[in-house]
Amino acid sequence: MVWPRLAGLVVERVERRVGDLVVVARVAGSSARCRWCGKASRLVHGRYRRCLADAPLAGTGVFIDLEVRRFRCSNGTCHAATFAEQVPGVTTPHCRATPLWQTMVAHIGLALAGRAGARLAATLGMTCGRDTLLRRVRDHPDPPRREVHVVGVDDFALRKRLRYATVLVDMDTRRPVDVLADRRVDPTATWLRTHPEIRIVCRDGSAAYAEAINQGAGQAVQVSDRWHLWKGLGDATLKEVATHSGCWAKATLPIREGTRAATTRERWQYVHDLLDRGVGLGECARRLNLSLNTVKRYARIAQPERLVRAPAYRPTLVDPYREHLRQRRAEDPAVPVTRLLAEITALGYRGSANLLVRYINQGRVETDRPPISPRGLTGLILTR
Repeated sequence: MVWPRLAGLVVERVERRVGDLVVVARVAGSSARCRWCGKASRLVHGRYRRCLADAPLAGTGVFIDLEVRRFRCSNGTCHAATFAEQVPGVTTPHCRATPLWQTMVAHIGLALAGRAGARLAATLGMTCGRDTLLRRVRDHPDPPRREVHVVGVDDFALRKRLRYATVLVDMDTRRPVDVLADRRVDPTATWLRTHPEIRIVCRDGSAAYAEAINQGAGQAVQVSDRWHLWKGLGDATLKEVATHSGCWAKATLPIREGTRAATTRERWQYVHDLLDRGVGLGECARRLNLSLNTVKRYARIAQPERLVRAPAYRPTLVDPYREHLRQRRAEDPAVPVTRLLAEITALGYRGSANLLVRYINQGRVETDRPPISPRGLTGLILTR
C-alpha cells in the first residue's frame, strides 16, 4: 500500500539515514531484456548500486538503494555488448530519481518555477534545486495542441526598445500557442498560413500585423480587443486634451505666453507658409533646421493657438499659504514681496524668496485651485 511500485523488487530492509527513509532492495528475477534489441538474457556481467529519490512519505524524504545487475546481451547481432536492467515505474536510464518523483517536481516547477518551487519542494521533503526544477519543466512534454479558431497576436519586449518578439494566444482558452522570434511581417504571415482554420484574429493597431494577417489569413476577420480599444481611446483623448490645454487651463490658471510660445507661433507660421508654396515636409525640416517629427506636428495643427500647452506645476512649499497671499494682494496690490515673505515665514514658511517670487509671477496666487495636468483631466473624462 505504501510503495506499490516496488512490487517487482525484493526489499531487504528499510532504515533511517540522516532524517531520510532509505529502502534497500534488489531486483527480483534471474533475467532481463535488452533495451536495444528486446531479447532476454541471463548472463550477468556485474552488479552496482543506484540511489534513487522517490516521492516523500509524511514529509520525510524517501530514497531507494537499489542493487542493479548488468547483463551481457545474448543476441550476437545487437550493437550493445552489455545492458543494465530497468524496473518499470522505478528506474529510467541515466536518472537518479523515480518517474513519480520526476512528475511531482515537474508539476511543482510548472506551478511555481524555480526559486519558489524549490522552497515548496524542501517543505514537502523533496530536496531539489531551482535548476533541477527548470530542467524538469523543459523536459515536460507540451500539452496537445487543438485547432485555433480565434487567435490573438501581439508583441512583447525581449529587451525593451531593442528587441521584440511576437506571441500568439488562443483567445478561447487564453493560453499561449506559439512565440515567434521577431515582429516582422513574414514570420507572422507564414505561421498564419499553417493554420487555415483561424476565423478571427485579434490584434492591436500595428500596420505590420495587419499586413501579415492579410497575407497569411485572408479568410479571417480582424478585430481589436477591449484593452487596445480603451488604450487607443485614452491616447486619443489625452492628445486632444493636451491640444486644447491653452483653452481649458485658463479656467484655473492664467496662461502667460513667453518667448517659447512666441517662437512656437513663429515656427508654425514658417512651416505653413512653406507648405502653401508646395514645399515638402522633408525640405521644410532642412530649411528651418527642425526635426521631421516637429514639422509633421506643426503641419497637422490648423491653428497656432492649439500648440500652446498649459504649464505643469508641481506642489511647492508656498501652496499652504496661497489663501493668505491672495487676501493680502487683494487688500494691497502693491504690497512688497519682502513683506509677504516675512509674513508667511512667521506662519511657518521654510522656502526661499526666489521660490515665492516665481510663484507670484506664474500667477498661481490668483487661482482658486491647483492647475490640473492634461493627464489628470483625461483621467476625469474617462473615469465613471
